[in-house]
Amino acid sequence: MAHVESTEPEFGWYMPTRGDGPYIGVKAERVVDTAYLIRVAQAVEASGYTFALIPTGGECSDAWIVGATLAAHTKIFKPLVAMRPGLIAPALAARIGATLDEVTGGRALINIVTGNSEQDMKAMGDSLAFDKEARYERTLEYIKIVRQLWVNSHGRSGGIYLAGGGVGGESTDGGASVERLNHAGKYFMIEDGISYPPPVQRPHPPFYFGGSSPAAKRVAAEIADVYLMWAEPIDWIREQIEEVERYRLELLQTQGIDRTIRYGMRAQIVIRETEEEAWEAARNIISQVEPRAREAAAERFRGAASTGQQRQNQVREAVADNDYVIGPNFWAGLSIIRGGGAMAFVGTSDQVADRLLEYVDIGISSFILSGYPNLEEATLSAPLIPAVRRKLQERRAEQEAAASV
Repeated sequence: MAHVESTEPEFGWYMPTRGDGPYIGVKAERVVDTAYLIRVAQAVEASGYTFALIPTGGECSDAWIVGATLAAHTKIFKPLVAMRPGLIAPALAARIGATLDEVTGGRALINIVTGNSEQDMKAMGDSLAFDKEARYERTLEYIKIVRQLWVNSHGRSGGIYLAGGGVGGESTDGGASVERLNHAGKYFMIEDGISYPPPVQRPHPPFYFGGSSPAAKRVAAEIADVYLMWAEPIDWIREQIEEVERYRLELLQTQGIDRTIRYGMRAQIVIRETEEEAWEAARNIISQVEPRAREAAAERFRGAASTGQQRQNQVREAVADNDYVIGPNFWAGLSIIRGGGAMAFVGTSDQVADRLLEYVDIGISSFILSGYPNLEEATLSAPLIPAVRRKLQERRAEQEAAASV
């Protein structure tokens, strides 16, 4: 396997902008308004999570506005917001992203969303709704523009320039000018492009990016700071990491570009004081699903264009005769009705920590977790992060002791 840099794991949560409640497959019991989302964000922060994914598409509220609002009511909480190539011009997206980074004091995280359901993309007016390869090609061009605008905005000496402050832009330190971006590509054209303000994070806020197809992984090698996957069996995740690493090494060999990519995983969790309580709580989440709703979900999943969803289907079908148990503390039951990252880790905080550490061992350093309902589960899962850190410290102590013998 190609070398994957070992990094201290980070933990994020999920903001339920579509609705929340203890069950899935039925109408959400709770109305999710701004006050509720603030409560969730504050519970997430209190439990040790440092960021949260804010979803996009469908019936979701706008992730950028929600993210800025939640950051204003928290101290360290980082909003992971969706940048959707093709729906907003790249220069404007760069300005919006940099502004979010500035107003949050350097807490913006960017989730690149190349596509969604075909229905959602049509509803949003995406002209490439039915052309996946072209969407990834467009994404690559788009993010390179955004990234370069952000890098340029810092100025040659790192100073902040004044918007409209003369040809090339003048910096506040009276020295460096900002190089304007001129770009003529297949999908976008920019003349004398600039972005203001410069992002607080250097060189720019990190890009999180997912997609399981070969086209997605080739793009990830060039632009992803964190490559995200939906939870799968360990061997499956290892294979995906190896594939992205091959594209990364190919980029180095062919273009001389040497990049570091971190790897992340999206999963559900159900944590209780005993394993029996955890399994009971997990199965309760799907206890209200009616047969016709389950059949409709199965049909929808079978027809999904997403490679990632097809992989989730394969995992679920492989363990259907085992009550959807994939392995110790790992369950596919939620995926009978929930699309996307539906696989769940179920057990005590120590048991789930052990399972997550198995993924840390193969290169995962970013976890985006969630549960039902998100408000309570963020608090109930609070022991997980200390358990992971404690076990990592114990490992290191054992390794140091062995090395000193």
